[in-house]
Amino acid sequence: MTPPLRIGLNGFGRIGRAIARILLARGHHELVHINDLNADVANLAYLLKYDTTYGKLGGEVRADGAALAIAGRRVPVTHQPDIAEVDWSGAGVDVVIEATGVTRNEQHARALIPRMRSVLVTHAAPTADFTLVFGATEKAFDPAQHRIVSTSICDACAVAPVMRALHARFGVDYGFITTLHPWLSYQNLMDGPSRSQAYPGSTHSHYALGRASVGSLIPKPTTVVGACERIVPEITGLLKSMSYRVPTACVSSADLSLHLEREATEESVLEVLHALRASQGTREVIRITDEPLVSTDYLGDSHSCIIDTRWLMLNRGRQLKLVLWYDNEWGYSSRVVDALDLVAAG
Repeated sequence: MTPPLRIGLNGFGRIGRAIARILLARGHHELVHINDLNADVANLAYLLKYDTTYGKLGGEVRADGAALAIAGRRVPVTHQPDIAEVDWSGAGVDVVIEATGVTRNEQHARALIPRMRSVLVTHAAPTADFTLVFGATEKAFDPAQHRIVSTSICDACAVAPVMRALHARFGVDYGFITTLHPWLSYQNLMDGPSRSQAYPGSTHSHYALGRASVGSLIPKPTTVVGACERIVPEITGLLKSMSYRVPTACVSSADLSLHLEREATEESVLEVLHALRASQGTREVIRITDEPLVSTDYLGDSHSCIIDTRWLMLNRGRQLKLVLWYDNEWGYSSRVVDALDLVAAG
């Protein structure tokens, strides 16, 4: 087992709290500092303990002055708007996880080096030294050189390993990706301007994203192709994409429609997918199923990608349809915590 690390969390929203829960469940690396704009520490304790999606967290969780008391440990909480203004070193932090989604924090993360071993950015960060996606790039990761590390986005963590394996075996001429993604916290309950999380204080020019999130499927652009190209550069320029924001709380799906260079059969595609799953060893990156399940059945699944082979279809041996599922919070956050093990091993 890798030596334990002392972890700082910048941002205690959906991803930050999921990471905290996974750290507690695994019990190896230690959460030692939290920075979040919410100055009500009692509210942060409440949000960690009680979660509509994942249920009540067992054990002690309470406010303790300017800290959270979690499972017998006191975790200090600060409220700085800029990641570079937090005294992470004073808290003894080895690795900071930037989980706010605010572009300014991604850009300022480099100021923390060399005071700590690494900063993990939970976004497809163009300023990162390396994009770490299990099933695609982890073998090229060098923690000594790669200090600012992007863990990409949930959609790319699901799609990129599959695209890499398919392209290597059959070649991909071109294709489309359509993602179905649950609502996010910056969306509206009623129609209005769509607020940007990446750039606080600004609004999106894509007006439809400001419509009521609970009543409609909302078509929107998505960054999944650009994120995948950063992970698997050999597919650059081959794919187009769009997304729907759907009125559910969690679990995403990706619909892949690909035209292959070389003819395939369902059996040969399954062979590639099972080889991809086997190559991950004990890590829960890829899962393959043919059960007749729906999105809620994948809630809390720690895999990056669940391949639903019921919808694997080929048209004339070259046009391939695949459907992927992924818990966009828990599955993604599980890989962020896995990334800590690679940092620790270096």
